[in-house]
Amino acid sequence: MNYLFNILFAIVLIVGIGYFARNVKKLIRNIKLGKSKPITGDTSQRWKNMINIALGQSKMVRRPISGVLHIIVYVGFIIINLEVLEIIIDGLFGTHRIGLKILNASVYGFLIGVFEVLAIGVLVSVIIFWIRRNLIKIKRFLSSEMKGWPKNDGNIILYFEVVLMCLFLIMNATDTSFQDLNSGNVVSQFIAPLFNNFSESTLHLIERTAWWMHIIGILVFLNYLYYSKHLHILLAFPNTYYGNLNPKGQFDNNEAVTKEVQLMMDPNLDPFAAPAEGTEEEVPAKFGASDVQDLSWVNLLNAYTCTECGRCTSECPANQTGKTLSPRKIMMATRDRLVEVGKNIDANGGEYKDDGKQLLDDYITKEELWACTSCNACVEACPVSIDPLNIIMEMRQYLVMEQSAAPVELNNMMTNIENNGAPWPYNQMDRLNWKNE
Repeated sequence: MNYLFNILFAIVLIVGIGYFARNVKKLIRNIKLGKSKPITGDTSQRWKNMINIALGQSKMVRRPISGVLHIIVYVGFIIINLEVLEIIIDGLFGTHRIGLKILNASVYGFLIGVFEVLAIGVLVSVIIFWIRRNLIKIKRFLSSEMKGWPKNDGNIILYFEVVLMCLFLIMNATDTSFQDLNSGNVVSQFIAPLFNNFSESTLHLIERTAWWMHIIGILVFLNYLYYSKHLHILLAFPNTYYGNLNPKGQFDNNEAVTKEVQLMMDPNLDPFAAPAEGTEEEVPAKFGASDVQDLSWVNLLNAYTCTECGRCTSECPANQTGKTLSPRKIMMATRDRLVEVGKNIDANGGEYKDDGKQLLDDYITKEELWACTSCNACVEACPVSIDPLNIIMEMRQYLVMEQSAAPVELNNMMTNIENNGAPWPYNQMDRLNWKNE
């Protein structure tokens, strides 16, 4: 009979991991819809950023309360799920706590004891997170973009954590052979008395039920990540590695614009000259971005990595003064549009069919884009190296260079620069008149 359970376990495991792999394939495809972007800079610095920011949570602790709680949940959940390896081996080969056969009982007990203590830490932290979100109602979780699914998603993952930790502790508390060891049951020994009146067979049934629910819950959680903001659990690592290493105030030159300027400045170049033999005529580049396909793949990776924590928006001076701009909403809108494009491709046999929508106007308004002061506060605040400003600047460039839709003030400034060599409406002869006043 046991081999039937082993087969059933293998089927559940294959289905769970297979569905996750299918979604990861879609995720990679969607990210690759973005334009190519060369990755330059010091590779060792990129590894340091990934280790310090993604693994070490160095930017999270700038806000100590949420930062420390997040570290407890992160470390606790990752370490506790090392026990999933034991569950998988037991499930596939019909063993029970294979760790006891591999490790010394005291070593095994020490590991499980650490897991149980961490489980309590995760439970306490998650409850505090829930209180902060739903009872205290911290301001950055009350923005308009955090209504509906984003709010529910934040709570669902907390409920997941509570259920998984409770199942882990109940599984240990009702495992009589484990409790008889009296080693490693530092928390579950206080839960075990709740089941004293149950028969041996009933305890075994409860333990097996908790065991199955725990592993199924892990697989459900794994596949839920694709649809949740908690995808950052996985993507924070590549995102911090590919983060921008340039100084915050440095913008990338647009190669197409640079070529145009060189053509205008070099009288020896003929803009109408035929392409050299053996080369193809370059199609004029589209300036800036109006939809997700115009952004770089790094921008799209940023969008999927967004944690929706709101630190960027809470630091944004435009948002603080009542403007419509929310850097968090920029990232969420980019991700929502990218998901929509991905579904479009799935529905049309792998090809994108124009749906009459785009990121600009349908998801992000011009008013939001022009409210940005380009101060980089959002970039500095992000705990996983996301760059909302780069997306904003790409879309601004499209408005200016493709649609000639810059605000009046900006058009006046550009006209003054063209005519007077400065942003002010004074000719060069009059520029220093103030000195005589």
